[in-house]
Amino acid sequence: MKLVKHLANLGYGSRKEVAALLRNGRITDAAGNELDADSEVAHHDIRLNGAPLDPDSQAVIMLHKPLGFTCSTRDPGRIIYDLLPMRWRLRKPAISPVGRLDRDTTGLLLLTADGAFLHRIISPKSNVPKVYEVTLARPMKGDEAALFASGTMMLESEEKPLLPAELVVIDPIHARLTLHEGRYHQVRRMFAATGNHVEALHRSVVGGIDLGDLAEGKWRELDAVEKARVILPQGAPA
Repeated sequence: MKLVKHLANLGYGSRKEVAALLRNGRITDAAGNELDADSEVAHHDIRLNGAPLDPDSQAVIMLHKPLGFTCSTRDPGRIIYDLLPMRWRLRKPAISPVGRLDRDTTGLLLLTADGAFLHRIISPKSNVPKVYEVTLARPMKGDEAALFASGTMMLESEEKPLLPAELVVIDPIHARLTLHEGRYHQVRRMFAATGNHVEALHRSVVGGIDLGDLAEGKWRELDAVEKARVILPQGAPA
């Protein structure tokens, strides 16, 4: 891909604007050599004003989503894209969340412009585990773990039972739930079916990746090993 188009696709400006950056010597290689529109340089070796470029279109981003943000570009309130560089809204292909977290759910959200990776994760056949930390309005009854693990639980208005899910009770109103699918508001609906209400919900793990010490509202790029571990968690059979 031509350098001008590559940078325009990353949101650094129109092709005309990127061409002006090149003419002004603001785009160089890692050694400081000025580049032109026909230069063929690996993405990680390109510099703009001496700084590395944003992650490329194959990158996967980990975001620690705060409370009150939505995964939409059309919501009039706060959206996850407000937490990312403004130019990312101009990227082609667009960077999209890998699955969604609702406004009232915090935690680990992955984003990518790599369509093949995104569809592999959200496919019903992917079986990528997702771990949620749950705070409930009332103490659990005691039979929730068996019900969630049964593989026979049905949610209202659905015709297919849920896949078995693993519930670890931490105390009467706190639990850790691992899902292997991603239906609409699934955690909240599962507990509602038992007569309870989810007060707070936090996703801590997707596949073999956890938030670690990533601060709320911050993001970082996954390296190649981490990206692979999303699909095939460490220790899982190949």
